[in-house]
Amino acid sequence: MLDTGDDLFTREDPIFANKELLEISHLPGEGRIVGRDDEISQLANAVNPAIFGQSPSNVLIYGKTGTGKSLCAKYVSKRLVETAAGEGVEAAFAYVDCAQDTTETQAVQTIAEGVNDPDETGIRVPDKGLSTSTYYKRLWRILDARFDVVLILLDEIDKLDDDDILMQLSRAGEAGKIERSKLGVIGISNKIQYKDRMDERVKSSLCEREFVFPPYDANQLRDIMEARSDAFREGVLDPSTIPRAAALAAREHGDARKAIDILRYAGEIAQSTGVPTVREEFVTQARERAETDRFRELIRGSTPHSRYVLQALALLSLSNQRQDGFRTSRVYEIYENICRQEGSDSLSLRRVRDLLKEHAFLDIIEQSKHSGGSAEGSYTKHRLLEDPEVVKEVLTENIDG
Repeated sequence: MLDTGDDLFTREDPIFANKELLEISHLPGEGRIVGRDDEISQLANAVNPAIFGQSPSNVLIYGKTGTGKSLCAKYVSKRLVETAAGEGVEAAFAYVDCAQDTTETQAVQTIAEGVNDPDETGIRVPDKGLSTSTYYKRLWRILDARFDVVLILLDEIDKLDDDDILMQLSRAGEAGKIERSKLGVIGISNKIQYKDRMDERVKSSLCEREFVFPPYDANQLRDIMEARSDAFREGVLDPSTIPRAAALAAREHGDARKAIDILRYAGEIAQSTGVPTVREEFVTQARERAETDRFRELIRGSTPHSRYVLQALALLSLSNQRQDGFRTSRVYEIYENICRQEGSDSLSLRRVRDLLKEHAFLDIIEQSKHSGGSAEGSYTKHRLLEDPEVVKEVLTENIDG
């Protein structure tokens, strides 16, 4: 029996001094943004006219996940608002996570709510209940009432259902929707081919400037983690821990988010095992845990058949490691076997194709079109982007649970 006189909780964390520095949502100060000086400078140059109340360039930023796109865009926007204020210019920026606000109505509501002050404008922006056109009308009135210039950051812009909001925002001035205020759009995408599927009219107005953020190398990742090392108590980090985490992350993906996750998990492993230092050996365990948790989060709420399809692709990947992708018919064959094992009726081939497309949309798998010539015609191959061992482990625990 637990002695109620004992302390159930630890009063002082022996490992972490300021764990918030290792959270993905944390926006670091200027001195902590590492390895992106050129990109910050180029982005600042593109929006520089805004500090004088003039129209900033519309910008499209590409790059893989964890390359600092959102971080730099938020930082430059924040600095722009501060600098513009010194010039007597009323500026603001609004941030939209398009993975969450996927429809035109949701996105324009988020923007309008973000830039509004009902005490100043007398305008209400309810969460729902208005038509899309009414949200736009209120947004235009708010902008003209409050600001000289506004930057709108559309993160994961490729997740939007359509281009309609891009058309409205990028052409608001020339269409006479806003009179006093100037508007600039910064679109952020993980998919470099996103522009190819854009409406030509949107492309001409939105893509005035384009920047590609490359993956971080091992030195940059090491500097990024060193800049956040005061998240830990002094002396608890082994000297080899950060270099090891940086080398591992650089070799696999160059993703700063994952690298910081690995460092945080390594600290938590030390914490939970009662070891006084964050050792290099914890990095490998931390990497496995980070990958597993990230994938678990990706498939949270997915249907059983959505998971069966992924399990089929994971099994194919594990048994044919040299093969670069699998045809839909082969995936469907293994999927049907899994359904039989689970005592479940399988879905149609067409529905399984749709599920595979959904996984490709989430960047869990990659799809590629191939031509088999006149004999076979065209077909699609599917390749798992996640570690198949991780996928199998998480999906098996989902099925067992």
